[in-house]
Amino acid sequence: MSVRNTAGKRPRSGGHAPAVIALAATAAVLVWLLLGVPGDLYLGFVGGPVAMAAAAFAAHGVASRQRVPRPVRTFWGLLRYAAGFLFLAAVIAVLRENNDTGVSIYVGLPLLVGVVILMVAFLRLPFGERTTLGRAQALLDGATVAVASTLIYWYVVLDLAPSGTSLFARVVAATIGVSGVLLLVVLGKAAASPARTVDPASLRVLTIAPLAGGVGTILLIAGTGMARLVFAVLALPLVGFSIAFAAHLQQRALDAPERPVAEAKGRSVLNLLPLIGVTATAALVITVSAQEMTERQRTLIIGAVLITCFVIARQLLSLRENKLALAGIRRQQAELERLALSDTLTGLPNRTKFAVALGERIEAHQPASALLIDVDDFKMINDTLGPAAGDQLLYQVAQRLRAHCLAGELAARLGGDEFAVLLPTDDPAEAEAVAARLLAGLGEPFNVADQRLLLHASVGIAIAAAGETADEVQRNADIAMYAAKESGKASWVRFEPQMRQDMAHHARLASELHNAIVRGELRLVYQPVFDLRTGLPSGAEALVRWQHPERGFVSPADFIPVAERSGLIVPLGSWVLREACEQLARWRAEFGDEAIPSINVNVAVRQLREAGFVDEVAAVLSETGLTSGNLIIEVTESSVVDGWQVRETLQSLHEMGVQLALDDFGTGQSSLSLLRAFPVDVLKLDKSFVDGIADGADRGRLAVAAAVAQLAEYLQLKAVAEGIENVEQLERLREMGYRYGQGYLMAKPLPAEECGKLMSAAPAHVF
Repeated sequence: MSVRNTAGKRPRSGGHAPAVIALAATAAVLVWLLLGVPGDLYLGFVGGPVAMAAAAFAAHGVASRQRVPRPVRTFWGLLRYAAGFLFLAAVIAVLRENNDTGVSIYVGLPLLVGVVILMVAFLRLPFGERTTLGRAQALLDGATVAVASTLIYWYVVLDLAPSGTSLFARVVAATIGVSGVLLLVVLGKAAASPARTVDPASLRVLTIAPLAGGVGTILLIAGTGMARLVFAVLALPLVGFSIAFAAHLQQRALDAPERPVAEAKGRSVLNLLPLIGVTATAALVITVSAQEMTERQRTLIIGAVLITCFVIARQLLSLRENKLALAGIRRQQAELERLALSDTLTGLPNRTKFAVALGERIEAHQPASALLIDVDDFKMINDTLGPAAGDQLLYQVAQRLRAHCLAGELAARLGGDEFAVLLPTDDPAEAEAVAARLLAGLGEPFNVADQRLLLHASVGIAIAAAGETADEVQRNADIAMYAAKESGKASWVRFEPQMRQDMAHHARLASELHNAIVRGELRLVYQPVFDLRTGLPSGAEALVRWQHPERGFVSPADFIPVAERSGLIVPLGSWVLREACEQLARWRAEFGDEAIPSINVNVAVRQLREAGFVDEVAAVLSETGLTSGNLIIEVTESSVVDGWQVRETLQSLHEMGVQLALDDFGTGQSSLSLLRAFPVDVLKLDKSFVDGIADGADRGRLAVAAAVAQLAEYLQLKAVAEGIENVEQLERLREMGYRYGQGYLMAKPLPAEECGKLMSAAPAHVF
């Protein structure tokens, strides 16, 4: 059954309805004006409250979203309050419904409050450099524009107001106009800043608001009756539409798949306002000087203005040079960041970039999940084909992951054969569907070094929960990935909190196991291997047991995996090897020829990878007085195929004369092929083929058991049947040709003293 892929879906953009309402209100006002302006002004002013209400609702929609970065929510929250005060001003304008010059105190006060809140919202945006020099430059730019615009409004615009206009109405209108110009300065710096939080398109749309304030108030003071009316009825609807549409763009940007933040290109035109203000003031000075000064004074003023113009021109040229230099620095910075945050082999983002991206989503309260992908048995491939082929395979794996990731999903290489994918979702079903999709993609054959390879991977899934850090999410995914490997590889496992407790338990157990090795809390028991014809023991398998002083008996099924994962299997295995050989030497000294000829010791793959393992075996045999023929080393099929180091170690042991036994034979996927490449001496039939063999109901087990016996006889190998628990199994195995066996029927694992007694006793009664 195929898994329905939902990881690529995204919620639809929201916030379009308020923008449509505000646009409809603005269009209605335009139609009202085009129809010839009826005598009743009420209908013309109604568009303002409608548009501003829609704007407040749209801003509230963004500010109330939970999974949104805090600076964005704060900005739109302030715009919501500003729209509320502008809505109040629009309602008052409807109630007054006049076309007087300037702005009345009733409309002006809520307008001013709304403008101040807008100013605060824009000032909270990142702009310029967060240094003392950067703040001083921004303050000087604002002061320059404020003084220039105030002079222009005071000397030119206010003088153009019709006689009889109250001073307060003119001052309020001029204040709103100057504030609008200042808003343009702040907005321009925020739009040009590379450290953006609010969507750039939204900021560009929001310039309508300060432009309406700056230009419209000029019309309110110095415009004709028709011009004043057009602005009076259109200004607030336009501002409302700009806020509502900007909120819609912000919603769409938040819902869209993540894209790299585009670098701010050049300087915003609005950043030229300080220079424009200086130029306008210079022109104003020339105009005034031409009317009210003597010839010598006028010459002096004109010269000063010319010098100012030269300075402005020089500054413009410097701005051009600075822009080019800054663009070069930013390109270099972007390249350095790319190199620092990308993997040189595959071109994917590296561990640092992945952690940063995951952390940003978590800090912004956005949904996030991490998939940790580890290539199964990559070391074997790397050792077999060589590092160059291994790198080529890793590159192809990276490209395969990139190709199977959808928009918004970030693939990264964490190091070695470990990859990760960041998902913009917190839905477990979606994350699991993505894991299945990626595993299916990696399951297609790879062409490497003129060979066609089938590759598998294990995937750990971790859903970012509330309060978790990026490091914790990655650690959870790592825990889940190891659980996937332990469950059989080529699969995915989703992290559950219980896994962390299990991992902590394993860590404590590893610490206690280390102390147990040092303190001598471990002991060996021995399960005899019997000759099924004579009933006498022909060998014994050394098995480690742990009697914890507080926990009591700890099962090998619990501490052996911990030892393998923690690396303690190396010192533990060394202790088992030496203790078993010393015990065999004691038996041989005590029982002479009646003692078993050899001892079986299980060896983990981690031990076989150790460079000095062969020398260690030789040293132990020499120190205990044993020969190489007295030792049988048992390994599993998975150990044999681990890589060239393991194969060389086994070959060296075989050449030394140490016997090698293939344990759990028949359970692997390449048992027969191993017999050609592996210098095996003993085949141990796995217990799973002995269970149920007596009644003959399972013909498959019978066939495998018989085939292994015949194969061993043909290859002149020693065949041992494990897990014999009843007489019927024993009889059937003897009929098949098995000479040796072990199991609870003959003897359980015994302490050294009890096992030694079997060597001088009569044959086991079961025979």
